[in-house]
Amino acid sequence: MAYVQPPKKAGLPRDVLKWLQSLDLSFSHRNVRRDFSNGFLVAEMFSWYYPGDFTMHCYDNGTSLPTKLGNWSQIERFLLKRNISLPKELIDGTIHCKPGAAEILIQEIYTILTNRQIRCIQEELADFTDRSYQEKLPMVARSTASKAIKNNLRLSEVIAEPNVDTNRQKVQAIIQLHLQQRQAERTENPKRFNVKPTLGDLAVRLPPSLPQWQDVNEETQPRNSKTKTEAPKSCLSAIRSKANVQFKEIDVKQTDKKSLLSSVGSPSQITGY
Repeated sequence: MAYVQPPKKAGLPRDVLKWLQSLDLSFSHRNVRRDFSNGFLVAEMFSWYYPGDFTMHCYDNGTSLPTKLGNWSQIERFLLKRNISLPKELIDGTIHCKPGAAEILIQEIYTILTNRQIRCIQEELADFTDRSYQEKLPMVARSTASKAIKNNLRLSEVIAEPNVDTNRQKVQAIIQLHLQQRQAERTENPKRFNVKPTLGDLAVRLPPSLPQWQDVNEETQPRNSKTKTEAPKSCLSAIRSKANVQFKEIDVKQTDKKSLLSSVGSPSQITGY
């Protein structure tokens, strides 16, 4: 799932920053990706609007993975109780500090709690990878396949999801995305990678030519009267007109059968009886 990225410079829109300052949180955030990953500030934000559902002494402001999962499990139970929908991908991306996930999550919470829409300044879509950062770098400094796996698959994800098949699918998806980016680089800059065109690329491709009898048909007959059975006739007429061949009718006299038998004799004479 892709989401609209927040502004690059501020990290969060100005309206959202003013709203966070008005909530008088226990501590001000400096790094959005790090400070909101454990869910403590998120629970404190909801506690201002739902004070009866949140008791802050049940939440721990720690950085370990069990602490994060425990805080977010309580928040998810509250969301399910109140029928508030937050995408699971946003929550997982915030827990594992994926690029752009925490910023989009806070904007979603701002929209839910204040019923205000945020004007999107940026039209680029976020997929919670370092793709946008890699595109800014020169080709020499871009990551390899192993580096791409390390950047886009956090150790906390592997610990939280110990299933080997699931992690293998994530690695294969990262490698496939990396190969697509490499292929796009080769297509955009073939001289750098010394990509030589194949014979098929160099060959001049002409449209297929029509058979000769179809060309003659188009010249001699209108289009509406074309049929498949008329093709051989038009071909013969074209040959006759081009070769100037003259045909002469010859009358052949066939002999009568009775006169032939009378000249030869009766059938008994022929057989010898």
